[in-house]
Amino acid sequence: MSKLPTVAIIGRPNTGKSTLFNRLVGSRRAIESEVAGTTRDLISHRIDDAEVPYILLDTGGIGSTNDKDFESDVKGQSLLALEHADMILFTVNSREDITLDDQKVVDMLRKRKKKHVPIIVVLTKVDDPGIAAAVISDFQEMNVGEDMLTVSAPHRIGIDSLNKAVAAHLKTLGFLAVTVAIDPDIKAAPRIAIIGRPNVGKSSIVNAMMSETQRGTLPLLVSPVAGTTRDSTDTEVKFHDRTYILVDTAGLKKRPYKLEDVERFSLMRTIQAIEQCDIVVLVLDAPVQVSQQDKRIASMAVESGKGLIILANKIDELKGDARKKKLHEISILLGFCKFAPIIPCSALSREGLVKIFDLVDSVQRNRSRRITTRELHRWFEQIVHGQPLGEIGKCKHITQADDLPPTFVLFVKDAKRVRVSQLRYLENRLRETFGFDGVPIRWVTKSTPKKESKMKVK
Repeated sequence: MSKLPTVAIIGRPNTGKSTLFNRLVGSRRAIESEVAGTTRDLISHRIDDAEVPYILLDTGGIGSTNDKDFESDVKGQSLLALEHADMILFTVNSREDITLDDQKVVDMLRKRKKKHVPIIVVLTKVDDPGIAAAVISDFQEMNVGEDMLTVSAPHRIGIDSLNKAVAAHLKTLGFLAVTVAIDPDIKAAPRIAIIGRPNVGKSSIVNAMMSETQRGTLPLLVSPVAGTTRDSTDTEVKFHDRTYILVDTAGLKKRPYKLEDVERFSLMRTIQAIEQCDIVVLVLDAPVQVSQQDKRIASMAVESGKGLIILANKIDELKGDARKKKLHEISILLGFCKFAPIIPCSALSREGLVKIFDLVDSVQRNRSRRITTRELHRWFEQIVHGQPLGEIGKCKHITQADDLPPTFVLFVKDAKRVRVSQLRYLENRLRETFGFDGVPIRWVTKSTPKKESKMKVK
């Protein structure tokens, strides 16, 4: 599969970055708020229905906040996106004069972006298309970017023009919208992103999963130096006449990097690999404590709705009780994704690796699994009977949406009164009955009109 381009939204706080992100994505993925600096971590989404498909990144605002540590972290994340983006959307609040923070972003764009990367200046919050030309003239002094467009993301004004401009620039860069003929077996093969911190054994695991012939001709470079893998690598693996695409993620560019830069570059490649895969295999270094970065990667997989399998690599270095204790520790520290199976394995001895293929097949089936509305109603009536579930207990209708991952829609009197603990109870009971191992589940609650009668199951 060819590399998808990355388009990053950059700007100072409160210029409408997250609102624009949500509009381009078509759903509310990023948090929108009038409070400057709400977005902190990079948020990504794969845009498949664009003329030229791409990965969209929403970044934290670059500029002044009351929390200097927070500001520094957000700037680092934005620089990460800036340095590795194929295209940049620079948002500016059209209702305010150009600020010192806007100018800081302009200076950073000139100094840090790659020369060939195009910039579109997006003047946000322009609700009246009739004043677009006048607004653009007011901001020409910024003198940055190839295009300057006005939009109102909440009202979808100017979004079509922005989409056309993005597609035109991506085509100029060589990213094509054509569909290439692909072997049916390859097209249907699940894409499995092998994800993890540098030097946890990702490449060794991919090598161990190859056939003897593949290992002799296409081995991945393995080294104790963190960040040896230089780019994302797709490896086709066959097991019992089934085809799987393994994606080993990168750690370094060709020139030397400091340790913190290795982590940053690895994070960007991780984001791209997650958005392009079906299932994430998170590789942990079993003898080492689960890190914040491990948790972050698992969280990204869950937020993106991907299947998730956890590998405790180098488990052969632990024996007896130490081994049991480590597996229990992993399950506790990654408790927010307890639906994900944990496999003790060793790339060196190949222990546990064969189990991955059966699990991948199972998780892939669970991601696309559908439960009929009649089955859901029958199940729901049984599990809510006699339970103090408040607003959930008054649910009039439950159905499964067509989305991935499995998404269930609840129609209640007042969606605002539904509690997270009630949805968690439903999810636990749903998994007990229907499984869904290795797959995150999403819930959507909708309020029904007061006069609406109970919906019938067809």
